[in-house]
Amino acid sequence: MKHLIRLTDLNVDTVYKIFEIADELAQGKYKDALKEKTVVMFFPNTSIRTRVTFEKGIYLLGGQSILFPSETLDKKEDLKDVCGYLNNWADIVIVRHKDIHVLEKMADYLQVPLLNAMTDVNHPCEMLSDLYALSKRRKDFTKDNFLFVGEKGNIGLAWKEASEVMGFSLEQCCAKGYEIEGLVTYQNIYDAVKGKDIICTDSIPQNELEEFKDCQVTKKAMDRANDGALLNPCPPFYRGEEVSKDAIESDYFVGYEFKKCLLEVQQAAILYSIS
Repeated sequence: MKHLIRLTDLNVDTVYKIFEIADELAQGKYKDALKEKTVVMFFPNTSIRTRVTFEKGIYLLGGQSILFPSETLDKKEDLKDVCGYLNNWADIVIVRHKDIHVLEKMADYLQVPLLNAMTDVNHPCEMLSDLYALSKRRKDFTKDNFLFVGEKGNIGLAWKEASEVMGFSLEQCCAKGYEIEGLVTYQNIYDAVKGKDIICTDSIPQNELEEFKDCQVTKKAMDRANDGALLNPCPPFYRGEEVSKDAIESDYFVGYEFKKCLLEVQQAAILYSIS
């Protein structure tokens, strides 16, 4: 039994083991691997991609998913007691909740694997999916230079976790005051993209758009990156805000293709956690 709360819970070898399981799933292996197993999930109503792919993935592996809203975990009942009862019936628990400390507390009490489906400080399954997709496009993505465009939030911090585990170079483009500790930062996208291979973004809150105006990823900016550079914005992205319309409609954009991998990678994460 293995929990996945932070990407740093893994190492390089275990990340590639999850990728190997994802490859095997694509080959039709692990059919009915979750037969007669119950996966209890806590998701907010706003979740689309992560929830759909987890539910579909569980179904395709023959498992049963039971869904609760995330706020169920915020009620008065102690999490120790919630988990004590779930241990009787759940085989896996998947949680999307803003507070990672809720997940950490649950992990102390659960006798079954817990998977993090996103918090306010990270998004490990999303990162695994993007890294897996990159592994199909690059000979060795750990040799690429990564740029994250956006504020210090869960996606940027998740990319930092990924860089710490996999050892690739990561820098940031953001307005002043929104830096992620430990990263080289830029305030202008045209300076930031030079020498970069993988450009990742996160959406910008409406009240910060003016501050981030010099950080917008445009096709003109992408043209200054390394040959073969890829644009991988985190959904939901907004044309005309953190990314321009022409950048999204250019050959640099790989967003849809990369998110297709969520299904197999999240299935693989589940299977790895119960192995």
